[in-house]
Amino acid sequence: MNRREVLLSGVAMSVAGTLGTRALAQAGKEILIGCIWPLTGPTAQIGADARHALETAADIVNNAHDLDLPTAKSAGLAGLGGAKIKLVFADHQGDPQKGRAEAERLITQDKVVAICGAFHSSVSATVSASCERYGIPYVAADSSSPSLHRRGLKFFFRPAAHDEMFSLAMFEFMDALKKKGKKIDSVGLFFEDTIFGTDSSNVQRKLAADRGYKVVADIKYRASSPSLTAEVQQIKSANPDVLLPSSYTTDTILLMKTMDELGYKPNNILAQAAGFSDKATFDAVGDKLNGMISRASFSLDLASKRPSVGKVNDMFKARANRDLNDNTSRQLTSILVLADAIDRAKSTDGEKIRAALAATDTPGEKTIMPWKRIKFTAEGQNDDADPVLLQYLGGKFITVYPAQAAIAEPKWPMNG
Repeated sequence: MNRREVLLSGVAMSVAGTLGTRALAQAGKEILIGCIWPLTGPTAQIGADARHALETAADIVNNAHDLDLPTAKSAGLAGLGGAKIKLVFADHQGDPQKGRAEAERLITQDKVVAICGAFHSSVSATVSASCERYGIPYVAADSSSPSLHRRGLKFFFRPAAHDEMFSLAMFEFMDALKKKGKKIDSVGLFFEDTIFGTDSSNVQRKLAADRGYKVVADIKYRASSPSLTAEVQQIKSANPDVLLPSSYTTDTILLMKTMDELGYKPNNILAQAAGFSDKATFDAVGDKLNGMISRASFSLDLASKRPSVGKVNDMFKARANRDLNDNTSRQLTSILVLADAIDRAKSTDGEKIRAALAATDTPGEKTIMPWKRIKFTAEGQNDDADPVLLQYLGGKFITVYPAQAAIAEPKWPMNG
């Protein structure tokens, strides 16, 4: 045997050993699922809320509940003899390379059968690449960059919408308002410089051109910038009819504070969620956000039509002391989708779980989301994850779009 054959043999034995140990780790009726979120750092509140959401999902899977959701009515996974899922958390701190290292640790040391994550699209990019190398499914719960599902990955799945879908809903909303006589001729793009912001702006720039909206401000800024004074002055000078921000939490707070300091009140804000859906933002600057509209995946108003939505929200609220939102609803759903696939696979083998995920076809009525269904394309994207738009009024979010989900007309302009 030559040196190359020895090396290849060693790699094969290492992978086989990892897979074998993982199978043994699941033999005790406990299925380990890795959960990678920012548990410390500027977006730690996202991670704290995610933990509550993911643990609520684990409760739904592991115990019997009167909920019209997959795996909910039985205790544990029936396909694996009632095995329970166990969540293993890792902190990526908003750092893509830290996320990569934590993913490999979860796979090789903790022997998880799949990984969910990661809020930051930049982290989902590195973590999903690691999962692909090891043949472990990755479920992108709340990372919305469109490029994530277009890399030819076999083990990547995203149940929720991506930013092209969200942005299209935003522009269709503006089109509908224009038909009702609202003045919307110009937009301002304001976006951070990681994959989330740049992908979002690329989509919005194209949609604006296609639909006849003038881009009067096109501002890219450095994520976690210590100052946004110059950028806000540019926005104020341009005074777009609608400001379209794509920002994480600390930047969102700084943006709103800087606007206030410079005496700028935007006509309307139509946000790409992220920092504009984080509790930390509303705790800090909620008084400056009345009338802001954000895209979302979840509408609590749906509870009036679908009892499971209200019941699951109550379960989450008992842990988190707040209602489900755009982020936490997607995080919770990701675990339910993955648990259902493991249950149908009747296996902890990565390839079999991947095949079960690919075969998923869950009607919207069997979820807590306002979607048609959950069914993945060959690229691992659910194209039936219909977005909604929520307006922040009087300290709470109200669904204002689309018409079939709306419970109120939008206040437009937001400061009018």
